[in-house]
Amino acid sequence: MESLYPLLMLPGFDPRPWGGYDLSPIYPNHKFEERIGEAWLSGDDCKVANGPLKGSTLSQLSEQFQRDLVGEAALDARRFPLLLKFLFPHEKLSVQVHPDDESARHVGQPWGKTECWYVAHAKPGAEIALGLKPGVTVAQLEQAIHDKCAEDILKWLKVYAGDMIYVAGGTVHTLGPGSVIVETQQQSDTTYRLYDYGRPRDLHLKDGLAAVKEKVASGKVIRPAPVQIAGTNNRRARLIAAPYFVVDMFETKEMLELSTREDENKSSAQILVAIDGCGVVEVSGIEPVTLAKGDAVVVPASVESFSVRPQWTLEFLKAHVPGTALPEPETRM
Repeated sequence: MESLYPLLMLPGFDPRPWGGYDLSPIYPNHKFEERIGEAWLSGDDCKVANGPLKGSTLSQLSEQFQRDLVGEAALDARRFPLLLKFLFPHEKLSVQVHPDDESARHVGQPWGKTECWYVAHAKPGAEIALGLKPGVTVAQLEQAIHDKCAEDILKWLKVYAGDMIYVAGGTVHTLGPGSVIVETQQQSDTTYRLYDYGRPRDLHLKDGLAAVKEKVASGKVIRPAPVQIAGTNNRRARLIAAPYFVVDMFETKEMLELSTREDENKSSAQILVAIDGCGVVEVSGIEPVTLAKGDAVVVPASVESFSVRPQWTLEFLKAHVPGTALPEPETRM
């Protein structure tokens, strides 16, 4: 059996009718002949781009290495627990909903899809819709869909670079144009499309309306300011700590030491996503892995200790599965 090491992931560019041809400012050198809405970084079918395991998918490696890859905190030893992706909305996404765990199990899925959005970039006026307006019922949502005015009963929020938004399963939501989002979510692609502005795509009203929650904990996350890491010129900000994921932002100017056992009792794979700059991920005795803007590196749980060395400066997100039970985060609309 091959040994595990930090895995540079090959982005999977996914065409969507609401996407664009230019994915700047994350992938300025990539040009596409079709509209790209998402760049998948740690999905089941995402492939490794470096080392002896090059070409293997995360689902194959999860089946092969199990806890050595995903860690003790993951719910399922044979499935990679978190999906991270960039979203590039150039037009409005469909009004949609993802099931929570309970609703997902009712339709034979192992778990739901709770997610969070980090706003990496935002143009003036960029907006998202998150949840129903106060007092609006699921029955009224259904009528608004038939009346082609579903957008009007959603809560719309302005978003700015640096915002973190929590999207609990069961939340009706959509993204407007003008932002670049890093999404962290449970490893699921269950999406129920409720309303799509007349685009010729199927809707999923029966299952979708059954999954909608009228009251949810979703909203902009209230979080502390970044703090300087003792003895260094590096800064860290905990963007969100939630039941399914913890996401931190690091601004590094010198070497940073990290661990896959951040929670003392359980290990977890770590997913690093570069937002700006360039650096390398280093493990003793293993070839360093370059981490540049738009890249993702999966650090297997069995690695335990690793470092990130910036070249000048590097800004990156780090996501993992919490090793302890966490409540939903405190949010505001």
